[in-house]
Amino acid sequence: MKDDKVHILIVEDEAIVAMDLAASLTKEGYVIVGIADNAEDAEILFREQEIDILLVDINIIGDTDGISLVEKLLDLRDAPIIYLTALSDAETLQRMKRTKPSAYLTKPYSIQNVRIAIELALSNFALMHNNPKATINLDSGMYAVKETDTDKEQILQLNDYIFIKQNYRFIKVMLGEIMYAEADNNYIHMVTSDKKYTVRMSLQQLEDKINYSQFVRIHRSYLVNMNAITTFSDSELQVGKFTLPIGRNYRDAFIRQFNFR
Repeated sequence: MKDDKVHILIVEDEAIVAMDLAASLTKEGYVIVGIADNAEDAEILFREQEIDILLVDINIIGDTDGISLVEKLLDLRDAPIIYLTALSDAETLQRMKRTKPSAYLTKPYSIQNVRIAIELALSNFALMHNNPKATINLDSGMYAVKETDTDKEQILQLNDYIFIKQNYRFIKVMLGEIMYAEADNNYIHMVTSDKKYTVRMSLQQLEDKINYSQFVRIHRSYLVNMNAITTFSDSELQVGKFTLPIGRNYRDAFIRQFNFR
């Protein structure tokens, strides 16, 4: 079972800066999968590791700078990018913008600003995937999304994962690990085999926000992962150690999920 923390690759040529950043982010609860000071090592780590966010300095060791490195890595697979740079000239900004970064910070920066940028990057990246027409604009040294209020984003989807906002940071959860979601007044609880995540939204909002065909409504208060069901009857079903009711109005739609031959 994969951990639920955000995995970060740092590409930075100043060793002391990189180690200090890595130590600070580790204390914040993130996982640093590696530190590279050149494009070759960064590419190896990117190919071999599970990486959720790239923190990339523009000036790195070697002939390939951070922007050119990002262009090459994005040809391998998509990922949210945060640039860390002391450069702010027009040409550099235009080159950065062509790689569609999720956020960027100018040096010197604080760990609080890096944490905010990571949260913003996850939100912006999910927005750009879910809404290709959305635009990201330069604003006070950081890219910010105007189409959404990132402070209000509770859940972000990225491929087979969602990032659930808990307190001040996003927790990564594989969609297949969520056994069911339960409505509780203005909140919903998303339950895995060993954890429960609570966010302020309705079940309908969750259904609208998450693209995952295995989530099926079985009751006005319950959404279940079909792959997690172990047994069921006309009135209830079992997921792990939990027994959930099947609402009368949802029973037929639930049964139609099965292919009878």
